[in-house]
Amino acid sequence: MLAGPAPHLWQQPGRCAGLDARHQRSQVTLIGAKLVLTCDGRLLTCLRDDFDWIPWPGHWDLPGGGAEPGETAMQCALRELHEEFGLTLAPTRLRGRAFPSVLPPGGAAWLFHATITGTEIEAIRFGDEGQEWRMMPIAEFLAHPLTVPHFRQRVPLMLAP
Repeated sequence: MLAGPAPHLWQQPGRCAGLDARHQRSQVTLIGAKLVLTCDGRLLTCLRDDFDWIPWPGHWDLPGGGAEPGETAMQCALRELHEEFGLTLAPTRLRGRAFPSVLPPGGAAWLFHATITGTEIEAIRFGDEGQEWRMMPIAEFLAHPLTVPHFRQRVPLMLAP
């Protein structure tokens, strides 16, 4: 269930380019943004580093990360995607939604969905964060015991029509 201090953030997925500016630079602290990037029933994933000082070490994660000061959620997601995978997507391809952040609690964490192409997958240049990447079948990601836990509920919400 979506709940939190700023109900205006917990909206239905929509095209972010048309969202009111307060949803991109909200009164709630933006913690970060992740991307649900799909192609033919598969999801772009990365295996997190296995350092004990990071959240969910050795777990399967989505591209994205923490926001830098002054960034919008979309800017954060697109910057992280470029840093981690070498990909650049047009903002108009993304639809997004805010969720209550898990770590730390009390902020907003965004998820964005887009479909990527085989050509884009071939162009991936994996950065220096994480152990490996793969296009994982969506059902496998959702059932995997080492998936970052809150994505088991959130990814299906992003994929719903």
